[in-house]
Amino acid sequence: MALLLGFLLLLELCWDTSALGPLSSTKGSDGLEFELPATNYETKDSNQAGPISVLFQIVQVFLQVVQPHPFPEDILRKILQKKFDFSTDYDKPENVVLTLKIIYYEIGIIICAVLGLLFVILMPLVGFCFGLCRCCNKCGGEMHQRQKKNGAFLRKYFTVSLLVICIFISVGIIYGFVANHHLRTRIEKTRKLAESNLKDLRTLLIGTPAQINYVLSQYASTKEKAFSDLDNIKSLLGGGIHDELRPKVIPVLDDIKAMAEAIKETREALLNVNNTLKELKMSTAQLNTSLSDVKRNLEQSLNDPMCSVPPVATTCNNIRMSLGQLDDNTNLGQLPSLDKQIDNINNVLQTDLSSLVQKGYKSFNDIPEMVQNQTTDIVSDVKRTLNSLGSDIENMSEQIPIQDKLSDFIGYINDTETYIHRNLPTLEEYDSYRWLGGLIVCCLLTLIVVFYYLGLMCGTFGYDRHATPTRRGCVSNTGGIFLMVGVGISFLFCWILMTIVVLTFVIGGNMEKLVCEPYQNRKLFQILDTPYLLNENWKYYLSGMVLNKPDINLTFEQVYSDCKENKGIYSTLKLENTYNISEHLNIQEHARNLSNDFKNMNVNIDNIVLLDAAGRKNLMDFSSSGVDTIDYNVYLAEMGKTPTKVNLLSFADDLDTKANNLPQGSLKQSLKNNAQNLKTIHHGQVMPLEQSMKYGKARSTINQSIKELQHKSSGLRVKVANILSSLDSAQDFLQTRISSVIVKESSKYGNMIIGYFEHYLQWVKISITEQIAACKPVATALDSAVDVFLCSYIIDPMNLFWFGIGKATIFLLPAIIFAVKLAKYYRRMDSEDVYDDSSVLGTWHFTL
Repeated sequence: MALLLGFLLLLELCWDTSALGPLSSTKGSDGLEFELPATNYETKDSNQAGPISVLFQIVQVFLQVVQPHPFPEDILRKILQKKFDFSTDYDKPENVVLTLKIIYYEIGIIICAVLGLLFVILMPLVGFCFGLCRCCNKCGGEMHQRQKKNGAFLRKYFTVSLLVICIFISVGIIYGFVANHHLRTRIEKTRKLAESNLKDLRTLLIGTPAQINYVLSQYASTKEKAFSDLDNIKSLLGGGIHDELRPKVIPVLDDIKAMAEAIKETREALLNVNNTLKELKMSTAQLNTSLSDVKRNLEQSLNDPMCSVPPVATTCNNIRMSLGQLDDNTNLGQLPSLDKQIDNINNVLQTDLSSLVQKGYKSFNDIPEMVQNQTTDIVSDVKRTLNSLGSDIENMSEQIPIQDKLSDFIGYINDTETYIHRNLPTLEEYDSYRWLGGLIVCCLLTLIVVFYYLGLMCGTFGYDRHATPTRRGCVSNTGGIFLMVGVGISFLFCWILMTIVVLTFVIGGNMEKLVCEPYQNRKLFQILDTPYLLNENWKYYLSGMVLNKPDINLTFEQVYSDCKENKGIYSTLKLENTYNISEHLNIQEHARNLSNDFKNMNVNIDNIVLLDAAGRKNLMDFSSSGVDTIDYNVYLAEMGKTPTKVNLLSFADDLDTKANNLPQGSLKQSLKNNAQNLKTIHHGQVMPLEQSMKYGKARSTINQSIKELQHKSSGLRVKVANILSSLDSAQDFLQTRISSVIVKESSKYGNMIIGYFEHYLQWVKISITEQIAACKPVATALDSAVDVFLCSYIIDPMNLFWFGIGKATIFLLPAIIFAVKLAKYYRRMDSEDVYDDSSVLGTWHFTL
């Protein structure tokens, strides 16, 4: 019953207090992290007995053999329901049956106790009778040893048997010494164990207010994070809207910007091609003039009379036939000028399309700034709401009733500690008496077995097989006396030893089977959890005591298990039935207000113009500038031709060769002069013309410029039309869909702000219901009181003590028998049989 009251007291302490829990951490998705400070407790979860635990297990196996019946749950329930009252109506059938069940359960212990009591009763009587018999020279008291054929064998047999029995007795004595010492050392640790548990419980009580305040104070960091995001609404909300619109708007503006650059590049290419074309036309005209002059001079020279004289006539005819090769090879003069297209492009460039595009970029990129400017009042309202919510949370610490009762229970712990310090010396004093008594018992048994060992040693080493019984040596005789002294002490004290063994066996065995084992397998809690057992009006006693609601399923086993797992008192004792923390953490109204503020956010960004009418007209003018109607292939074909039909250097060399074959005269000299003129024309006009046809003024290849123009003008009208269509689509999207984007992003932004507080309050709820007031110290204190102090410190060594002492005491009975038998072979006899001289030992005859 004391165990039950102690457990209920600890649970009542848990009900009205909270404790520092283990490390608890919750991390939000936006880096908002909350963490409870960790608390370390001194008391260990389990007690390690060390190597002696093997001996404890041997005793438990013995008890399991003696008491194999399962834990008597039904018997204990009936006893508790009857409140341990058997003084009245004990002869009722149900009481008789209950008594028989108790006897059946205790039958093993009862049998062992009865046997022990018989030992206690009979051993003094047997010793008294044995002593009287010995005084009458009976029962081995006659100092005369008769001859036996197997005497040597019997002596050895008795010696070995007594030695083995003494070894068994010695083992039991060792168990007794070890158990006695172990119990004393554990009692000495009781003070430290009690102080450790009381310190943990005090930490559990004192740390609770600070931890609750810490949890509630974390609202400041949450609010700071929310305020930071509210002040950063430009990049968070405005940037979100901007990013949502970017895929639709930026590609269009990039296309227009690229088209503006294309207009400028087209003008540069047109100017390069047109200027180069003009230069080529002039150079071609000069080349034609020079070639015509050379051709005319050659024709005049070929009219010389010598051309009619063979073989000069053949040479002249060949020259005359090749004069057709001295003509211009290109038609550059027929290529149309690009002045009209250049003028059109210049007119297009009068409107700065790039500047108009930059205005569109700026108008779009100003969205975050516009959002910030238009949400100043809403941000202020939201901050006021959050400050109001902060006030409610700060006041919550005053609403939690736990802190009001802490001082009383701290005083209770102090009183308990004072009581322990005041009475623990008394316990230690009594334990010193117990230790001294146990030591005396062990020493008494040690004295007996020492006499037996001395008797065996002296008798064995002092025995002379050639000596007659009346002539045995002093050492042998002393051995026999030691054996008889051991027998006498055994008869004097064995019944006292057995009395101690029976008392400790009955108490320790029942405590082990009825308290320690059911506590460890939690069947004891199941007994206490029986409905209507401890209070006939309460279905569940613990819920009736803690919650004043006996119908709630709150059990001792569940509470103990939860505390062992270090769960919070709130969830362990189901305090939501009396104090609903969720109601005090309800911010639904504040959340709805905040959500409505963000949903109703009035952000007007409908005046965004990506490109005005002038820019549109500029694009249309460029598409109709005519650059896409130019036949660039003709220009490329002409630019690919050589300026002359024949290589003038080759033609001049050939002409010079032919002139060298002519006789001296004016014809030869004229041909050589014209050949030299052709070389001069090649170096002075053809080569520069070829260079001009390859490169323009901008030092870029003329072909490249023409191809670039061809590429940029290809499908120009379609490109412009597509850009204008995309522009219209983007502008229409901004006008028709911008509101939905604003609502979506505003809701997302609002949910992020609200999410901070929902995340914080969720952590507060989890902390209070699961982490704060983690009741592991309570379960540890209960384990320390029952499993450690009662069972490990007291019951286990007590059981080992009676097991060892009982074992040694039981073996005293056969030791007495063998010692008495063996003493006759060691002691010096008063009379002996007469020996025959012809034999070593002779034949013994009666001389009395």
